[in-house]
Amino acid sequence: MPTLEKGLVILHNRLARDFYEIELVAPLIASSCKPGQFVHVKVGGTMDPLLRRPLSIYDVDKKLGSITLLYKVVGRGTELLTRVGVKENIDIMGPLGRGFSLADNQHVLLVGGGVGIAPLVYLARAAKEKGCQVTVLYGAEKRGELVAFERLRKLEVDLMVATRDGSAGHKGLVADLLHPKFLPPKIDFIYTCGPEPMMALVKKYAEENGIPGEVSLEEHMACGVGACLGCARKLKPDDEYYVKVCKDGPVFRMDEMVL
Repeated sequence: MPTLEKGLVILHNRLARDFYEIELVAPLIASSCKPGQFVHVKVGGTMDPLLRRPLSIYDVDKKLGSITLLYKVVGRGTELLTRVGVKENIDIMGPLGRGFSLADNQHVLLVGGGVGIAPLVYLARAAKEKGCQVTVLYGAEKRGELVAFERLRKLEVDLMVATRDGSAGHKGLVADLLHPKFLPPKIDFIYTCGPEPMMALVKKYAEENGIPGEVSLEEHMACGVGACLGCARKLKPDDEYYVKVCKDGPVFRMDEMVL
């Protein structure tokens, strides 16, 4: 069940031009959240803006009772969030949504692009704790936007990166790394989050190789609990019904959707 908490900010760093990470002590959410879930953050000290901002849970420290959120400034709401200082409190609601499924002792592949890497970092941590072999393909526009690189490196995952401008790792798309010469011989499950064209290529690779997987969708989520229908979409063009991404997802099986 989601709860409302006043999260105490203990860290708020600018990682790149428009990328920030914020760590909040929120023990109720930290103790119950799963990789792939998100929180709804109230920004500003008034009713303007009215709507909360959905942010993926980037990492969790259960001993400290804290959650870390990664976000990119894309509008007024996230710009207001950048002004919050350490020792201030933020009104947050969560955990929300359906997270990733995760089995023990598997070989898993995580593919993330841009700020879509956020839910995959906590997933990588959880997978390592379950004894999984974890390979991460991480894409960004340029070296300076590989903001999760150090956090992933410290998790001791098998990490490969791609940048569009070639300033780090492979020059090109992260989906270019979906090739046997870059990947382990055995992959049991694939997870992906990021731009939908990227996820479509990951899904295609998974289908061609008979590997099950899950995707995390990014949508505008006004209420976070499935009431407003602002995030409703069809998973397949010929579906007769719409899913509520905030409640039924944001994580869905690859085989139940078309990208």
